[in-house]
Amino acid sequence: MADMRLHVKRFDELTVGELYEILKLRIDVFVVEQNCPYHEADDLDQAALHVFLEGEDGVQAYLRVMDRGVESEHVSIGRVIASKRGCGLGGRILQEGIAVAKERFDARAIYLEAQVYAEGFYETAGFRRISDPFDIDGIPHIKMLRAPDEA
Repeated sequence: MADMRLHVKRFDELTVGELYEILKLRIDVFVVEQNCPYHEADDLDQAALHVFLEGEDGVQAYLRVMDRGVESEHVSIGRVIASKRGCGLGGRILQEGIAVAKERFDARAIYLEAQVYAEGFYETAGFRRISDPFDIDGIPHIKMLRAPDEA
């Protein structure tokens, strides 16, 4: 994990290879592994900053950051994913995403929609539940917000 390179790119800065790896990772987990057919390419990627960690084997962790008014009234983070679980990649990419949200969009509060089972993961990064569970494509989700004063 030490040899990971962090990339922060707008949609039109991604190489074809990077875009392919990002979409493949997202589809492998969010569509295939979770057996949830939905439109993974949702037309928000063009407005996002793509934050990813790349290692010898390609893209290892990813998320996207969107400015206010794209998905929420707040700067938002979404599509948080790591190729391997339980080794700290998810937490690392989430911290990088929070930093990007603050640096690039002057984010104070940061919004995300999390699968209910991952609530604890996001709580460790300062996010708090702000909604009752709701359904997205058959998977229970909650809205979460990271307040400006959270560490």
